[in-house]
Amino acid sequence: MKKLIVLLFMILPLGVVAQEVKIAFVNADQIITAMPELKGMESKIADLNEKYDKEFKQMQDEYQKKYTAFSSQQDSLTENIRLRRLGELQDLQDRMQNFVEVAKQDVAKQQQDLFAPIQRKLQDAIKAVGDEKGYTYIINPQALLYTGASAIDATAFVKAKLGLQ
Repeated sequence: MKKLIVLLFMILPLGVVAQEVKIAFVNADQIITAMPELKGMESKIADLNEKYDKEFKQMQDEYQKKYTAFSSQQDSLTENIRLRRLGELQDLQDRMQNFVEVAKQDVAKQQQDLFAPIQRKLQDAIKAVGDEKGYTYIINPQALLYTGASAIDATAFVKAKLGLQ
């Protein structure tokens, strides 16, 4: 009985090694750029950037008006009023700097939130193609230094699965 178990453990790895490993690669960047969802995401991000740019421009205009008024009246102002207006200008500069930081963070978050479903859709399509074609691994060639001539390019299959040309 012991000999039979030892024999099975010796033969079992040979069966595992004999299995065919099918490796394919997919150019994910090429597929993502062809997806219509990307254009919609880019449009939404451009609109958001435009809104932030308008708001920032208004803040700059307000700062410029106050700075010009302060510069022209600076000599005729009392020390107390001059210090208060300098404080207002500094406060406006701080608000503008904070606005830029918050806007950048919001745009990055929106971009990440809008890109996640696109990425998920691509991953689902890659998985479906892998299951259909029986690939053991599907890899991204941008991370590789060499792709052999016998490697299977599954990019077209994934594009077809997504309904892309």
